[in-house]
Amino acid sequence: MFQLASAVYAEIEIKKSRFLGQLYPVRSRAESREKLAEIRAQHPNAVHVCWVLLCEGDSGLDDDGEPSGTAAKPMYNVLVHKQLFNVLAVVVRYWGGIKLGAGGLTRAYGQAISDTCKLAELLPIEIQIEVLFSVQFADESSLRRYCEQAGVSVIDTRYEDRAILRLLVKLTQSEKFEREVFDLLRGNLQKLKHSET
Repeated sequence: MFQLASAVYAEIEIKKSRFLGQLYPVRSRAESREKLAEIRAQHPNAVHVCWVLLCEGDSGLDDDGEPSGTAAKPMYNVLVHKQLFNVLAVVVRYWGGIKLGAGGLTRAYGQAISDTCKLAELLPIEIQIEVLFSVQFADESSLRRYCEQAGVSVIDTRYEDRAILRLLVKLTQSEKFEREVFDLLRGNLQKLKHSET
């Protein structure tokens, strides 16, 4: 799977209709709603603003008045084929006065996103896992420093009889990280749970 390095845009014209393909990296439906509101404000004379959202826990699509299945579905198919995730794909259409028919619309919307994908820099998505460690209070600062050096995020900390830190670690580095932390803290560490995020 891949995600976008940054937003990217492309435009095609078919039978005098303009199709503005746009791809945005997003993390949530709320973020995509804000982006769609901006796009609609930037293009008040557009006849359609069709979109597809693919992100963790929340996805959706909208033909925005085009015949059902002729806009968002072909856009979605391109995103799936390119293995894109955490992405908002938008095509803004300006009417050119000539009807394209269902087949023409399907090709146009798919091509608009396909052409936009060709300009995108794609980054592989690294799967991360949550790990919960319990350490003595005296060892917490050493663990935090090591996390910073290793590029591991401390998501949350609770204080009970020991400090309990919830960490976000790349799956590919998790075993090595755990061994190194165990050695660093001379074994004064307990792993409490391990779940994918």
